[in-house]
Amino acid sequence: MPEERPVVAGIREAILSGEFVPNQRLIEADLSERFAASRAGVRAALLELANEGLIERVQNRGARVRAVSLAEAVEISEVRMVIEGLCAAKAAERATAADIEELRGLGERMRAAVASGDVLGYSALNERLHRRVREISGQGTASDVLERLRAQNVRHQFRLAMHPGRPNTSLPEHLAIIDAIADRDPDAAERAARAHLRSVIGTLSEVGAADAR
Repeated sequence: MPEERPVVAGIREAILSGEFVPNQRLIEADLSERFAASRAGVRAALLELANEGLIERVQNRGARVRAVSLAEAVEISEVRMVIEGLCAAKAAERATAADIEELRGLGERMRAAVASGDVLGYSALNERLHRRVREISGQGTASDVLERLRAQNVRHQFRLAMHPGRPNTSLPEHLAIIDAIADRDPDAAERAARAHLRSVIGTLSEVGAADAR
């Protein structure tokens, strides 16, 4: 395995978890020590992550975590709407009985999290549901693209999760995706996934309007 692979995975995970925040400088020497990698390995990892859009290189300043604007977050969600619709449709075609049972179980856990006010728990289940739909779809290329987009948009995803009333709005949207896949109805699954992402875009706009006030 090339030396930079664990460094790429480690930095990506730190960004996804919020440990590395937008505009934070990434010091090669610190990363080299943290991941027990050579400076050359760290530089190669940073180049790959720059190609993914997760970090940016600043002349004479090194690398930093790239900050995604609200306008770009909306664009990312518009792209996700198309690709996640595809994945939901494929999942409806390919889901096994065990897959459907698992998705139903996730839906019940999401319902319980909303009922108990467990926002962070609901957010984690939300991400797991989207990941399982991608996996069930068998669309490897789509999954890779969506994972990169999710990583770029992680800050805005967290803000969405914390937006008042958002779990109560998104729960029925997620349950509709599950129901369509369980019914093995690709068209309904695609419509449900697209409707959910339209709702995400609408909420992003609400968050932006609140920030502007």
